[in-house]
Amino acid sequence: MEKYKNHTDGRTQVCGLIGNPVAHTLSPVIHNNLAEMFGHNLIYVPFPVEEDLEKAVEGAYALHILGLNITVPYKTKVMKYLADTEEMAEKIGAVNTLVRVEGGYKGYNTDMPGLYRAMKDDGIELTDEYVLIIGAGGVARAVAVLAAEKAAKKICILNRTIERAECIVSEIKEMIPQADIEALDLSSYKKLEGDNWIAIQATSVGMFPRNEDVVIEEAAFYKKLKAGYDLIFNPCETKFMKLAKEAGKPAYNGLKMLLYQGIIAYELWNDTVVTKEQAETVFEAMKDEMKGR
Repeated sequence: MEKYKNHTDGRTQVCGLIGNPVAHTLSPVIHNNLAEMFGHNLIYVPFPVEEDLEKAVEGAYALHILGLNITVPYKTKVMKYLADTEEMAEKIGAVNTLVRVEGGYKGYNTDMPGLYRAMKDDGIELTDEYVLIIGAGGVARAVAVLAAEKAAKKICILNRTIERAECIVSEIKEMIPQADIEALDLSSYKKLEGDNWIAIQATSVGMFPRNEDVVIEEAAFYKKLKAGYDLIFNPCETKFMKLAKEAGKPAYNGLKMLLYQGIIAYELWNDTVVTKEQAETVFEAMKDEMKGR
């Protein structure tokens, strides 16, 4: 598609991204293209915030900024500066989207709904499925909340340090008592029965420039999968994805999750619905932008 054009005047609404760093974000590609498609008088701008997050949020509200995305390192820190927070974000313990409300901003987590919409777009469901999560950091915890909320049949968290995985398991069981979830150390993947696990790689292992790194190398692990999702999108094909494909299993990266988390944020800010066709057009623009980097 034609690269978005910025037409601004006295009625232009502003949305943006707060984080550090933000220079290489793809979010402007998502939101400025959507604004062009809808004919919305809106521009999206990255805002690098090195410190004083509270003042940044207060300043955004004072400047009548319509909405913000939040990225590292502020997804949890920002929560104490909000007027309200949705239930899903409270459970996950992280916010990545702020929507302007009376007296401040309401926080949402569109990362996990974005992942869910991406998976459904690829024909993969979580309900009544066996879900395997690699890692035990904040992202892994969020994925575990999503899988439990969507009533996965079984959830296993694999991590080098089993204690960290066990902490997530305890928190999920407290929030969602009916969840069937357990923690395993990496070598215990051999105990997993069947070959129908949807594996979600939720660590930074394999991210550019360390493209050949992978948490689990053994081919036997990948034979247990139904599909593999790596939440990394640079490189486009990680070592985790390559190994899954070599085992004959479909594998996907995190670019479509990034697309849909942005789309959901845009829908919240503008009280609109983005069609599948519009989403596909923006996705192509994102892939074009990635090629140019």
